[in-house]
Amino acid sequence: MLTIALSKGKLSESAVEIFRRAGYVTEVEGLSGESRRLVFECRAVGLTFLIVRPSDVPTYVEYGGADAGIVGKDVLLEQDADVYEPLDLGFGACRISVAALKGEGVRDRLSSKVRVATKYPRITERFFNQRGVPVEIIKLYGSIELAPVVGLADWIVDLVETGNTLRAHDLVELEVIAHSTARLIVNRASLRLKHRPLRELIERLRVASEGQGAGGKSGPSQAEHTSRKTAARA
Repeated sequence: MLTIALSKGKLSESAVEIFRRAGYVTEVEGLSGESRRLVFECRAVGLTFLIVRPSDVPTYVEYGGADAGIVGKDVLLEQDADVYEPLDLGFGACRISVAALKGEGVRDRLSSKVRVATKYPRITERFFNQRGVPVEIIKLYGSIELAPVVGLADWIVDLVETGNTLRAHDLVELEVIAHSTARLIVNRASLRLKHRPLRELIERLRVASEGQGAGGKSGPSQAEHTSRKTAARA
């Protein structure tokens, strides 16, 4: 049996659909990221699905609680988990961006720390450090867009899909830090011990992602042997 970690929330529906397209889960009723059930067994095809929080997917995979999982690239960049990343599945496209209230982005703040609210402290710190801009990071878990509105922060770093939420709060994007899509990740030890079923899983999901026109693509040759640092640069 392979154990697969799927995340709750916005990626869940597309993740379940790609497994359906790959022919894995047609007989499992109720499989959904919104279900109260946390474990779904699909014995006919040798898969067990775990439904976990998006931020927990890399942890389950890295430490062997799951053999593989589907998670957004934004989570991988933030956590820098030691996992293999053989597939970009293409769905869930969005971007990690710096945003501010209209007119605020033109200020010269290099002489003092810029206060930035975000749920991505590591990504934010790396981004501003590379540009030599001193920052004070305020960690928030939701409603990031409110921070500049109420004066809690000068800027924010957040996940942006359409930009509608930013515009609704009179915010504008200043710069895109990184683009994010759903990725298949695999436990390093599992790839050695369960090589055949995992290679089949990777290939079937690759074909399914290409078939749905989501822009999914396989990694480079031998991508499953790529280190986390190489994957982070992808």
